[in-house]
Amino acid sequence: MNAIETVEVALDTPHENRSYAIHIGQEMISRMDLLLPHLPGKKAAIITNTTVAPLYLEKLRSALANHQVNTFSIILPDGEQYKNWETLNLIFDALLEHRCERKTPLIALGGGVIGDLTGFAAASYLRGVPFIQIPTTLLAQVDSSVGGKTGINHPLGKNMIGAFYQPRLVLTDTATLATLPDRELRAGIAEIIKYGLIHDADFMDWLEHHMHQLLARDPAAMNYAIRRSCEIKAEIVSLDERESGLRALLNLGHTFGHAIENAMGYGEWLHGEAVAAGTIMAADLSRRLQRITSVEVDRIRHLFEAAGLPVTGPRLSPERYLESMQLDKKVESGAIRFILLDRIGKASAGITVPTPLLIETLSACVADA
Repeated sequence: MNAIETVEVALDTPHENRSYAIHIGQEMISRMDLLLPHLPGKKAAIITNTTVAPLYLEKLRSALANHQVNTFSIILPDGEQYKNWETLNLIFDALLEHRCERKTPLIALGGGVIGDLTGFAAASYLRGVPFIQIPTTLLAQVDSSVGGKTGINHPLGKNMIGAFYQPRLVLTDTATLATLPDRELRAGIAEIIKYGLIHDADFMDWLEHHMHQLLARDPAAMNYAIRRSCEIKAEIVSLDERESGLRALLNLGHTFGHAIENAMGYGEWLHGEAVAAGTIMAADLSRRLQRITSVEVDRIRHLFEAAGLPVTGPRLSPERYLESMQLDKKVESGAIRFILLDRIGKASAGITVPTPLLIETLSACVADA
């Protein structure tokens, strides 16, 4: 049996224990010994998409069937542009048609969009049913499958409708990365870099020395990067589950990045690509506020370039960026609150910025016409 590594997300309280495990390893889709204890009955719904279904759905269904678990599948269209109410209702339609009950678990088999949709459906259907994450993209494995943020996009803002709702289990099957397109792999690396920037300077050093191995999908390097990312996120989520303070650090670059995704149309830029460009903007803004040096900004830019990620945003007017950023979840009393760097390995949240400085960053960090 393949070796696995486990990261615990500690969410126990005096009245309730909602802690869960993230299991990382090869061929986790087949690990029924880990999955079955979280299936309270002999029925489950598998939510996936048209890209992932041909690759992994039958493998999961067969493994469950061998243990007398009946499943039905909900296969959704693939893409960020489908993370909306219409697609969410397709899930609800199927759950009702199959007469799913409060103990019928939903299994998310796919990337971040599938995980977010499934989690939100699980939080809402019958006011809460169990759900399990089986993330198949690097970005989902290191970020969106962990921490219980679920939701959908709105034409006016990304992830503006949703709920905090934790999975019962995360099975991270690194074997699925073999079928991941290079562009999607690089998008996941953007979130990995984020963890080093906000919380672990030594991890940032490691990434600089091992980026070529990650791009080559070296199993040992990939396992370490995934595990360390999950450890950092689990630690932060355990301390601040509902983002009242510390957890906001996980959004470094996301205020800019979400504005890019929204302004360009969901799906045009991958989430990780937008976060990469947004992180460079956040670093530039940190420098303009004299929080970090130009040398540190250059170091950050070089690492994203080494990963093959964009380091400039699309050429939109500062006014267009500001319009989209005003619909960010971190806006308070009409003011955008930024996550900025204090140094590599440490960040701060809730920072307001003078508009002229923000416009300077937006003007400096876009692609040439």
